Amino acid sequence: MDFAAADAINQAIRLLSLRHRARAATLLAPLGLHPGQEALLLELDRTGPRIQAQLSEALGCEPPSVTLMIRKLEASGHVRRAPAPTDRRASLVELTESGAALAERVKETWRALAEETVAGLAAATVAELPGILTATTGNVDPRRARFRSR
Repeated sequence: MDFAAADAINQAIRLLSLRHRARAATLLAPLGLHPGQEALLLELDRTGPRIQAQLSEALGCEPPSVTLMIRKLEASGHVRRAPAPTDRRASLVELTESGAALAERVKETWRALAEETVAGLAAATVAELPGILTATTGNVDPRRARFRSR
């Protein structure tokens, strides 16, 4: 691939990432959330209680970042932590009733953001986007890089 094509791809991805995160922050602020916290709420809503290490892996975040998100969500009453029954050193995190209600509001916000993001695109293109974006994300996943270098 020549530089012009590479630059166009990299710039488009960079700008989409920056603008999507900024728009998400704007939409999440009225809910009292910061970007990243919604992903944690949605993960717990999708899977039920999880230990923090599982949340870190699922969200693709470093454990200290997840710990900070959990502390803030716990302080606002949206999640609670308890010792994991199988490993007392680990914390099991679950949604509270208010967290479950907030997750429903996040889902509405997330749908609106997705619709705004793909506005004007053909339905067939929109249908292909999750697969394309998942594949491209996998291509730059640092966990995969160690396998490519062998």
